[in-house]
Amino acid sequence: MKKCATNWKDYECIDAGNGEKLERWKDIILRRPDPQAVWNADTKSSQWQNTHAIYHRSNKGGGQWDYKKDLPETWTIDYKELTFKVSPTGFKHTGLFPEQAVNWDWMQEAIRNANREIRVLNLFAYTGGATMACSSAGATEVIHVDASKGMVQWAKENMQLCHLENNTIRFIVDDVLKFVQREKRRGHTYHGILMDPPSYGRGPNGEMWKLEDQITELVEACLEILDDEPLFFLVNSYTTGFSSTVLENILTTTVLKKHPHGRVEAGEVGLPIKRDNLTLPCGIYGRWIND
Repeated sequence: MKKCATNWKDYECIDAGNGEKLERWKDIILRRPDPQAVWNADTKSSQWQNTHAIYHRSNKGGGQWDYKKDLPETWTIDYKELTFKVSPTGFKHTGLFPEQAVNWDWMQEAIRNANREIRVLNLFAYTGGATMACSSAGATEVIHVDASKGMVQWAKENMQLCHLENNTIRFIVDDVLKFVQREKRRGHTYHGILMDPPSYGRGPNGEMWKLEDQITELVEACLEILDDEPLFFLVNSYTTGFSSTVLENILTTTVLKKHPHGRVEAGEVGLPIKRDNLTLPCGIYGRWIND
């Protein structure tokens, strides 16, 4: 099943192809590499040339921004009632994955319709797009866990921008698996759990993470702290070659097995491309929802 983030006003994927994408972030036009955009596009056109900045990959790994026009170091964009800080980083990202808005909408609807206390755990939480969405929708408590101090600080800035500083949001810098295991020992449970694990990564103390080796272990550990009356369980992935069917199978053999009253669905998330009405694939999702 394909889910496309169509409700943006401050963000737009203008065009994509030839291994790149052309995006509007409010009033700023950025051109970035995208390995999925392998079809043809007229990247020589004036539209593609009229950008504020272009990210060039290096043959040695990484890359750098080539600034064509003056632009602020940071700025903000809005999604419905939410406001986020955007900034071009040295590793091509901007601090926000706009395609994830389809999951924000889905979780917000579930929380608003629950009519009960909902505690949410957000793992590999990055700059907190999902954290702010869940808190804004009325989650009683959101726990935001990421191994990067810099990303957690960015998330705190987003909390301020969203005017959610009086809501109950806890920010934790930790290895996610160790945190989940400690939560089990503490007897804490959550009605909603979501995660966006990287392909590879390191915890704050050098803990190694490799998606295909550890994703099932993490999901099973999270199942131990999922409340007896759960609302949702969501897994996102951007790992190349990792199928949404794998996520569907993992959730079916873990969460659905323990909570058969719900259902599992999986598929792609994407962004609408303004030119030619194509869709830019941006990753996969698997989710269990309480029916």
